[in-house]
This record gives sequence, C-alpha cells and structure tokens, in this order.
Amino acid sequence: MAAQVPSESSKNDGDTKTKTSADESPPETYSDLISTLPVRGGWVMPLVLYQNYWLNPARLKHIIPVKEHYKPRSDDIILATYPKCGTTWLKALSFAITTRNHGRHTFAAAAAAAAADHPPLLITQLHPQELVAHLETPNPAAGDLAAIEKLPSPRLLATHLPLSLLPPAISTCGCRVVYLCRQPKDVSISLWHFGNGMLRGGRTTRSSPVQLDASVSMFCEGISPFGPFWEHYLEYWKESLARPQHILFLKYEEIVSDPVKIVETLAGFFAVPFTEEEKRIGVPEEVVRLCSFEVLSGLESNRSGDVTRGDDLVIGKSMFFRKGKVGDWENHMSKEMSEKVDDVLKDKFKGSGLVF
Repeated sequence: MAAQVPSESSKNDGDTKTKTSADESPPETYSDLISTLPVRGGWVMPLVLYQNYWLNPARLKHIIPVKEHYKPRSDDIILATYPKCGTTWLKALSFAITTRNHGRHTFAAAAAAAAADHPPLLITQLHPQELVAHLETPNPAAGDLAAIEKLPSPRLLATHLPLSLLPPAISTCGCRVVYLCRQPKDVSISLWHFGNGMLRGGRTTRSSPVQLDASVSMFCEGISPFGPFWEHYLEYWKESLARPQHILFLKYEEIVSDPVKIVETLAGFFAVPFTEEEKRIGVPEEVVRLCSFEVLSGLESNRSGDVTRGDDLVIGKSMFFRKGKVGDWENHMSKEMSEKVDDVLKDKFKGSGLVF
C-alpha cells in the first residue's frame, strides 16, 4: 500500500510547470503529491517546489515524514548544513570529537603515543557521510526514522533540511544544532561540479553537462537543491540570534581559518569539552589532522566504492572530496557571474547582519 502524505497546495513560480484544480482531492501518495507540485528542470535532476524549497522529488518520501515523525531529544546533536558547505568535514570532526574516548583506541592515547592510525574515525571503515545518520536520507548504518528512534542517546544526527521542515520541537526540546554555511559563490561552483560529476558517473538520466552560466543563474534565482540558499541560511541565522545557547552558527571559512579553535568550540558546544590534559598533549590538533582533507581523501575507504544510503541515489565516495578550498569560485566565475551573485547577497541578506 502506498504511503499517505499531507496535502500540499500548488503555486505558480516563473517558468515552472504547475498542476492545479479546485476540484482535485488531496493527494494520497507521494506520487500523487509530486504530480501537483511546480517542477523545474535544468539541474542534473529535476526539482520540485515543496513548502517554498526546491527538492529532489525522489527524496520527498523521506523528507516529509521528518517533521512529523522525528522526535528530537534534549541531548540530540544535529548537524545542519546547506549542501556543499562542508558537510563531510563537519561530520568527521563531530564524530571524532564525540567518540574520542570510546573504546581502547582513544585520541588521547593516539596523540600521546604519536600513533594516530587507530582512533575510532579511522577504524570504522565507513565514509564520514555514513558515520552520522542523516534524518532525510536512509542509511544502512542507522536505517530509517524508526531505526533512528532506537539509537541510544546522545544521538549525533545530520540534515540538509531547512529549519522550517524540521519538527517545531527542535526549538523547545533543548537539543543542540550546529549550522554550517559557506560563501555562496563557492557553494555554487561546488554544486555545479558535484552535479556534473554525477552525470559523468552515469548516475543521472541527463545526457549533457549543466553549463556553468546556467547553473549560477538558477542558483541566483533560488532554484537549487534545498534552495533558495538565502532562505536556508537565514532560517538558521535568525534562530541562532534568538537562541545562541542551542544554535551554533558557523561558516566554512571560519573552520579553514582556525580549525583547532573551532574544534574546541564544537567540543564545548557538544558538552564534551577537552580537558587541560587533552589540550596539553595535543588532542584538538590530532582531531584536526585526522579529519583533514588530505588524510580523509587519502583513505582507501573514502576513495573507492559508493556511499550506501538505502535509496535509489548512488554517489561515489570520492565525489565528496574535490578541493575544499576557499575562494575557488575565482577560478571559474566570470565577472558578470560574480556580480550577479553579489547582487543577490546584497538584496537577500540586507539588514540581517549575515555577511560574506
């Protein structure tokens, strides 16, 4: 029997295709729902507009239940990111921080003995994307939401969902949320590379690459996976201003600039601060080293094979490691593209206090 879904009204949006009828019954299945939503092509996969965000239609059956069925706990840690903002790095750092004293191979022992080949992060043989359960993405290591519900506390979870598509209890239960964003120009370039990488890997039905100018234009229109990016950023930014003790808002560039400082900040926010002894023997620095782009991208377990998710979207493990550089957009964007993004940033973030 097909899963039932809540009804969703359709709306016109530019050149999107929309189906509406005053006499239609509310959709009963995800397929029925998707057929009522505005759809936009242009990316490697079409996107549909659901509650003001552009989403992969194949993921809706995993996205929609999160708001109703995910039951946040007071000691949950949620890593929220817009795509291509450093999700893999944040997952690795957070997992390393929170598991550093698990088992007999600890980061403290590794740092003290200068033998860092056995900490939990490296003996799992799992990609960082698989180490942390993603709320809206089936993961064999954690399963679906029902399996996530059975995970012992404290749970380390992740999501690309905007705050408005998460349960309202997120704002009242006392759980902690780390939100990581990035200079939008670099995000735009990374999305473009990632999408075309999926195309080259034969992982989509599109027959030709997305052109950069078209990709940047759609990004600036707000039509990108989990976009508009500015709405995604601002939802968490405003919440972090209102509840800074529960929402830690970070920029990718801050981690690049001073990773040890951010690792220590994360540990404190997670309520597992580094002890003076750990700092003395260099555990924060060891976490940074083990989670570095060079180390993680060099592991065979992260270089070959696919990230296993449990749904139809298959992504090569190596695709999550491209460059990780700040300012790489300068190597790709024309002056006109850059100015187009600047105009969007000026308009959308005006008066918010959030600047890039």
